[in-house]
Amino acid sequence: MGRFDGVLLASDFDNTLIYTEEALRTGNPVPPLSERNRAALERFMAEGGRFAVATGRALAAFQTYASQVPMNAPGIVCNGAVLYDFARGEYLEAITLDASARERGQAVLDRFPEVAVEAYHIDNVIHAVHPNEYVRQHEHITRVAVTEAPSLSEVPLPLGKLLFEADHETLEKVRAFLDEQGWSGDYELIFSGKTLLEMTVRGANKGGMIRRLAARLGISMDHVYCVGDEANDISMLTAAARGFAPDNCVDAVRACGATIVSHARESALADVVEILEEIYR
Repeated sequence: MGRFDGVLLASDFDNTLIYTEEALRTGNPVPPLSERNRAALERFMAEGGRFAVATGRALAAFQTYASQVPMNAPGIVCNGAVLYDFARGEYLEAITLDASARERGQAVLDRFPEVAVEAYHIDNVIHAVHPNEYVRQHEHITRVAVTEAPSLSEVPLPLGKLLFEADHETLEKVRAFLDEQGWSGDYELIFSGKTLLEMTVRGANKGGMIRRLAARLGISMDHVYCVGDEANDISMLTAAARGFAPDNCVDAVRACGATIVSHARESALADVVEILEEIYR
């Protein structure tokens, strides 16, 4: 019996587990997982804990890094739309967008031609319409090239997520447009970065999928801990028994009551594991 039997720890990837912001801005390579984070996660799992990554990335965009991350639980991708078992290489759950979402996404592109969209197909392909500089930056840090399409109507279903990319002011207008059309109630519309607006089915968020994962593992939510830095992490931070955030997190995450640890570049996950080691002595 280990001290972390029946405990689930879930972490966002970008700018939480690994600090990728500098790579996004400079074009430099994404840094590896720090040795301090790696050692802490290995200690946690050796004592019976289950560790999962919960990322907004598409499966294809996280798989390029999955082998670098020690984990022993299925992972959450597409911002909570998909639960994937990396050990077995199979989907466990998927909450997908339908054809009407694709049509509404195209209406956004028609209204805002400067906006790009990445469409995350469940078959591990990322399609892009109107690719712009933000898409190219995203390609760099994910190490996955998009497959360009002339319109969303030509992107095949099923889709886990649409990701709109433009400057923040334009994306605020996109969100207002979706609300004006009476469509926003059907979706989770949330920023995962200033230039990234996520769109998934209503209820398909990290918090909802963390609950599903915990139930699959037979773990009480009283023993679930989550770590994240952006607004799209808040649903899991508030669902957890205790939420944590690196010091580089956005103000909305601070306001949700998360416990702030060190900056992501300073091995924030190791701080969290050390706190858990005190809780489960």
